Amino acid sequence: MKLGVFTVLFSQKPFEEMLDHVAAKGIEAVEIGTGGWPGNAHCPLDELLSDQGKLRAFKQAVDSRGLTISALSCHGNPLHPQKHIAQEYHDTFIKTVELAQRLDVPVVVTFSGCPGDHEDAKHPNWPVAPWPNDFQEVLKWQWEAKVIPYWIETGRYASDRGIKIGLELHGGFSVHTPATLLRLREAAGDVIGANLDPSHMWWQGIDPVQAVQILGRAGAIHHFHAKDTSIDPINVNRYGLTDMQSYANMLDRAWQFRTVGFGHDLKVWADIISALRLVGYDYVVSIEHEDGLMSIDEGFTKAVQNLQQVLIKEPLASMWWV
Repeated sequence: MKLGVFTVLFSQKPFEEMLDHVAAKGIEAVEIGTGGWPGNAHCPLDELLSDQGKLRAFKQAVDSRGLTISALSCHGNPLHPQKHIAQEYHDTFIKTVELAQRLDVPVVVTFSGCPGDHEDAKHPNWPVAPWPNDFQEVLKWQWEAKVIPYWIETGRYASDRGIKIGLELHGGFSVHTPATLLRLREAAGDVIGANLDPSHMWWQGIDPVQAVQILGRAGAIHHFHAKDTSIDPINVNRYGLTDMQSYANMLDRAWQFRTVGFGHDLKVWADIISALRLVGYDYVVSIEHEDGLMSIDEGFTKAVQNLQQVLIKEPLASMWWV
């Protein structure tokens, strides 16, 4: 496995300065935002697609530092019920796939999206309860009319270009659990896999080790984010795991994102890394920093230090004791 970082946390740094900074910390791979919610501070998508010289310089900047690009990320909602919003996210995704192909990057990371509850809706609708029965009807319509058709077509576009799609399992979107990911993968093919982030498993009450087992046995982990979550045992009883308070209201929230090792100890993270190795995932563990209690650099540095203790890097040549 390689230790990586989702570089959007250093968007304020110029591209090559950012690369120098993360390489000096021991990072081996970078995940770069191309647009959507992550923005494109380090990856001017249209420029790189239209100017071969700039594309070569971009790739050389990464290669010359001994780094690889693990994924290009353009998290958005291509199923947004407002067509102009959905189209913008879709166009960014399509361009990102094209750029990934040119850069020999194997994975594009995004969200599945979430439609509205009917054709003329204005806002996404995320059904999470089976009753009243209206929610079941909405969910059925969303998957049959929007989610599956979109990803069959878009998945084919990516697959034809040799690119895998890593959908981040995230609340608020149609694909948010191992089961919903596998449902879409069954319909749209193996091009669909997870960008598995343990932090989003914990707050949904899912054990990340079991999520790794479920998805890994199906070969459905395309990329991995390293981010932690802490759950407040008092606040969760007041607000529940679907707490709608702002992430900034950290004192009162039921749960909050933390840097690796500050929500769960390193034994838990060692179990996650071991589960990844067990199911055959030997790609990049990409640090994502969204810890409201730490500065960007401190949170990032501590995540690097903690993961370096548990990351399994060398291949197992043989079981000499067998």
